[in-house]
Amino acid sequence: MSIVPPSSRALGAVRRKAMNVSEQQLVSERLLSPDHALPLVIEPVVGGVDLVAWATGERESLEKKLLQYGALLFRGFSVLSVEQFDQVIAALSPGALEYMFRASPRTRVGGNIYTSTDYPADQMIFPHNEHSYSPRFPLRLFFYCHIPSQTGGETPIGSTRAVKASISPEIEARFREKGVLYVRNYGDGFGLPWQTVFQSEDRSEVEAYCASVGIEVEWKENNRLRTRQRGPAVVRHPRTGEEVWFNHATFFHISTLPPVIRDSLQSNFNDLDLPTNTFYGDGEPIEPHVLESLRAAYLDSLVRFSWQQGDVLFIDNMLAVHGREPFTGKRAIMTGMAEALLQSDVAV
Repeated sequence: MSIVPPSSRALGAVRRKAMNVSEQQLVSERLLSPDHALPLVIEPVVGGVDLVAWATGERESLEKKLLQYGALLFRGFSVLSVEQFDQVIAALSPGALEYMFRASPRTRVGGNIYTSTDYPADQMIFPHNEHSYSPRFPLRLFFYCHIPSQTGGETPIGSTRAVKASISPEIEARFREKGVLYVRNYGDGFGLPWQTVFQSEDRSEVEAYCASVGIEVEWKENNRLRTRQRGPAVVRHPRTGEEVWFNHATFFHISTLPPVIRDSLQSNFNDLDLPTNTFYGDGEPIEPHVLESLRAAYLDSLVRFSWQQGDVLFIDNMLAVHGREPFTGKRAIMTGMAEALLQSDVAV
């Protein structure tokens, strides 16, 4: 994943809206902030509400709420373990997926549950849609707070509806016409090795997977690898039918890295040899002013909240972006992905 310093934009103080209580009188619902359309916070109003059992019975209703808001934050349900978190995922989806075609370091903690990106605590992770660079991506994401950090460590989220609305028609039209070219290099001493990315030591297996999803493979000397792939900038949500901005053009671009890291990489590699970089789909460079505008659209969409132990965040990956703030102290946020889709499934 790419990383950049946090936005200097100060968000307004969070104010509670009036509480709506469900017909069953078991949970309440409220927006976290009246200034943002997400997340919808769902909390028990009586003791002993089991999130797995309750969510199983309310799955259809929660699906509708997720499509409306883009993210649901379950708070106060006493989810105390990775095993319980995995059960929540199974209650709300077909179950957690294995993390494939990786772009960030993560540790498997049980089943298909992983740590939420093992980056240094002092670095921010820029907001993005999970795997939007990949021909195969998860429609749904889940985060679980096992241990909140001492300070910071928020997982800011933002609406892709807001992101798309902030992008100028001229920029959107250019990306619609050209698409995005993703160039990744593995084994050059930066980023993840291809064996980790593809979860295989067999070059023929890597080639077969890439061929199956339209990724171009180029083996370089000393067992190094370069891949290229073209993808859309705008796709159609399979359930709402709306067009959404969904790509890694900003996230993977060299200019989105912090200056110190960016300058170090550019002093050692040309634009095609960087660990990750993006271009217009025809290979032409993306203009600096376009990237600045896109970064502003993402950062302006964000709402932040402090994690509480036991929180579970349920995200529609096409309707919401997520990132990470720097933190101090121990932090244990777990993640699971669900409902795999192909880019071809959501083509405009």
